[in-house]
Amino acid sequence: MLETTIAEIAPLDEPSMTAARLWQARLTKPAGSLGALEELSVRLAGLAGASPPPLPTPAALAIFAGDHGVHAQRVTGWPQEVTAQMVGNFLAGGAVVNAFARQAGATVTVVDVGVATPLPQPEGDPGDPAEPAGPGDVGDPAGPGAPRLVSAVVRRGTRDMTGTAALTRDETRTAVEIGIRIAGELIDAGAGILLTGDMGIANTTPAAALIAAFTGVEAAEATGRGTGVDDPTYQHKIEVVRTALRRHHPDPADPLGVLAAVGGLEHAALTGLILGAAARRVPVLLDGVIAVAAALAAVAFAPDAVGAMIAGHRSAEPGAAVALRRLGLTPLIDLGLRLGEGTGALLALPVVTGAVRVLHEVATFDSAGVVEK
Repeated sequence: MLETTIAEIAPLDEPSMTAARLWQARLTKPAGSLGALEELSVRLAGLAGASPPPLPTPAALAIFAGDHGVHAQRVTGWPQEVTAQMVGNFLAGGAVVNAFARQAGATVTVVDVGVATPLPQPEGDPGDPAEPAGPGDVGDPAGPGAPRLVSAVVRRGTRDMTGTAALTRDETRTAVEIGIRIAGELIDAGAGILLTGDMGIANTTPAAALIAAFTGVEAAEATGRGTGVDDPTYQHKIEVVRTALRRHHPDPADPLGVLAAVGGLEHAALTGLILGAAARRVPVLLDGVIAVAAALAAVAFAPDAVGAMIAGHRSAEPGAAVALRRLGLTPLIDLGLRLGEGTGALLALPVVTGAVRVLHEVATFDSAGVVEK
């Protein structure tokens, strides 16, 4: 599935982008007056192969949840069981991401790819959840604010990347292909845009390692404070990332190997979600540092996948800025967010929709009878 998906990812369609630029020039506004929104609409036309591109609706948020063996290195003050507790909060509709999803009218699908604490099984989902599983049938996504749980457990958390590889290559491939399947099922159910979400206590540590591995920056430049650790813990966290990188020497030309060595199950699944969206030529709105770490892996698999990506926001995590520079993406909003879950992507969603709606609904100078400059 991974190789087939990669083979389906193609460059943006230049004639459609040219048509969108020419149409922008005819609309009743000064040229360039919508700034980055104009080029965003052009890129989305290139992705869709049509000008104007379809409105990016409805929106589907996929939150991938997993735990991390590196938590044992005390890189965060939060206990690991909070991952499962927050998944429960998502499903109950009580998290920030739920409030933003209700506001944006986005569906929420929570995918357990490796939470250490067993979660209640979705109704009608047979089998031992501790065994590797496919993502099941997403079917019609739950309505806005009514999340659905999909059990797709690869293993109950990763191994400690400072001592051994976090995942085997087979486990990593399974997680990536789960993300591809979730993308396909959400799109088949009608989604016009996918949003990335994540949950996993300690997951900013492997994210920093992934960003350093794919960009070549030093560990300190890629590592942030995550949930807000104090100075001693922050310095220790940087050293943990350095230790993992020294142990594994991950090769950025081997993205599956990089994800296996220092990644997390949610990073791998998000990589698959991005690849799956790109293969179907559906935009994917990236959230914060976890998502952009996965985006680097997706581009290492298929460079043209970047054409499907939209940077929702600039995370306060320093590694996010490093990754966005490498990807060549400009974030739509910058509010100092570092919550994750998909919150920044949800806040940016109306901006994306507005950029496309301009091409559909704004009058031209000719049709409006407005004299041009």
